[in-house]
Amino acid sequence: MNEGPTSRRSPGEPWGGVRPFSIKTKLGALVVISVLITTGLMMIAMRTATELRFITVFSMIATLLITQFVAHSLTAPLDEMNTVARSISRGDYTRRVRENRRDELGDLAETINVMADELEAQERQRKELVANVSHELRTPIAGLRAVLENVVDGVSAADPETMRTALKQTERLGRLVETLLDLSRLDNGVVPLKTRRFEVWPYLSGVLKEANMVASTRAGIASGSGSHTRTDVHLHLDVSPPELTALADPERIHQVVANLIDNAVKHSPAHGRVTVKARRGSLPESLELEVLDEGPGIPEAEWAHIFERFNRGAVSAPHGPGSDGGTGLGLAIARWAVDLHGGRIGVAESDRGCRIIVTLPGLSSVPS
Repeated sequence: MNEGPTSRRSPGEPWGGVRPFSIKTKLGALVVISVLITTGLMMIAMRTATELRFITVFSMIATLLITQFVAHSLTAPLDEMNTVARSISRGDYTRRVRENRRDELGDLAETINVMADELEAQERQRKELVANVSHELRTPIAGLRAVLENVVDGVSAADPETMRTALKQTERLGRLVETLLDLSRLDNGVVPLKTRRFEVWPYLSGVLKEANMVASTRAGIASGSGSHTRTDVHLHLDVSPPELTALADPERIHQVVANLIDNAVKHSPAHGRVTVKARRGSLPESLELEVLDEGPGIPEAEWAHIFERFNRGAVSAPHGPGSDGGTGLGLAIARWAVDLHGGRIGVAESDRGCRIIVTLPGLSSVPS
């Protein structure tokens, strides 16, 4: 988060932190200059025997001119800020205030510009969410409608196979709703963890098996809608030692691993390989998970941003045949679930592909 305009101040500024170009300094200078002009003109009048009324008129004119100059320098940027603020209130986030001052008004201009940047980013994210969710909903709804229309028109019978197809598409809709619920939980704060001890190998084996089943289901749905999905990527599990156990919330860890696998599969080359590794961490009860793919990887400049919500980055251009970028929420949800455990998630260096490492500290470090 930007620290705002106060970040430009430093303890070493003169006069106890009062800036030489601040509004207080300018107003003080206005008073001092006005007094000096009046005093100077009075001394001139006393030495030259000039009438006092002329001196008074000259003093007032000079003071008004200086005051007008200072007032204009203060009100002009306020008028500009008012114009920009009105534009922002109408939904126009493209206008910015010029930051060419070194006083409090310059700080206010910087704050308004930061606010406009954040509002513009939020508006862009909102539009992306609507577009992405609409895209994700369209395929299963169209497939489900086609199945039901065929049953109603008598084209196909309501046999178990047809109902299974409809059920799979309904389950896909359910997964999208769950993603949106996870987003709501992410916005509303921390949710309680249900931690328990479980064996890592059978647990992760079940997650990978479910990922394969989901891919097959998506392939069946996509084949009927003219799109494509990934079924050619091989998932490999590597747990050492085989009896490794973990102390965490299985449901949240399932979200982490499933989203990381889904992201890795989307960016894998044809007939690629995604490896899920599990090892003991450096701390007692800690667990280290790693998901590695063989895709093009993520540029180092994007490492710090890929876990932000709606940040699709390279995800917007998956390298798998026919893949789409998804909603841009999967990695953000993964980070949220890891943060709930007090753990860490990040991209690590790899000779090939993308390598994401998750470190879970164990029950002793899980936030209460």
